[in-house]
Amino acid sequence: MDQLAITGGQTLRGEIAISGAKNAALPILAATILAEQQIALSNIPNLRDITTMIKLLQGMGTKVETTEQGLLVTANNVNSFYAPYDLVRTMRASILVLGPLLARFGQADVSLPGGCAIGSRPVNLHIAGLEAMGAEIQVENGYIRAKASRLRGTRLVMELVTVTGTENLMMAATLATGETIIENGYGVRWFRAAEHEFYHDYLFFIKRPQAKMVCSDSL
Repeated sequence: MDQLAITGGQTLRGEIAISGAKNAALPILAATILAEQQIALSNIPNLRDITTMIKLLQGMGTKVETTEQGLLVTANNVNSFYAPYDLVRTMRASILVLGPLLARFGQADVSLPGGCAIGSRPVNLHIAGLEAMGAEIQVENGYIRAKASRLRGTRLVMELVTVTGTENLMMAATLATGETIIENGYGVRWFRAAEHEFYHDYLFFIKRPQAKMVCSDSL
C-alpha cells in the first residue's frame, strides 16, 4: 500500500472493538515461559507476529489453546530451549524468549533476530545484562547460546534506552536471586527504561505471579 486517500466531511458514528496492543501481547506471551501454572490471556490481537510467537512457544513444548475469550497457555512441559532461525528471523520480538528460558531452565539457544524494518538494533545490551546476572553466553553460527546455574540480581546500567532489552532483563530478574535494578542512560530507574502505554499491561502481568517491582525516577 503506497498511500491512504481519505475523503472527509461526514460525521463518524458507531462502535468498534479495540484489540490489545501487539507490543504488549508479544512480551506477555514470552513471559508465560516463566510460569508453571496455566495462564489465561484475553484480547490478544490476531496478527502474524502473534502467530509466530505462538509457533515458537509450541515448538518448545508449551501448550497454547484458543478459546472464545483468548488464549490458554501452559508451559509446564517445556522440553526444548531452542528458538530456530526460520522463526526468529521473521520477527525481532522472538529474542524475548531468551531471558525467560535462561531464568527458568538455565539454558537457551536462540537465533539472532531479524524482521527489523527500523534499522540496526543489536542485541548486545540483552547479552551484557544477562552476563552481568551470571550467565555464560557465546554467540556463534548466528545463535546466542546461553547457560546459567541460577541468575543473580544486580545493578544494570543501560547504555541506550532499549524496550526489548529491558523486557528481557525484567523477565530474567523475576526468577533471579536477590534484587535487580535496571537503570538507563537518562537516570530513570527500576524497570523504566521505556515509557510506552503498552508497558503498563506488560508490567502488570509479570508482577502478578511472583515478582516484586517498584518503578521510580529516583532512589
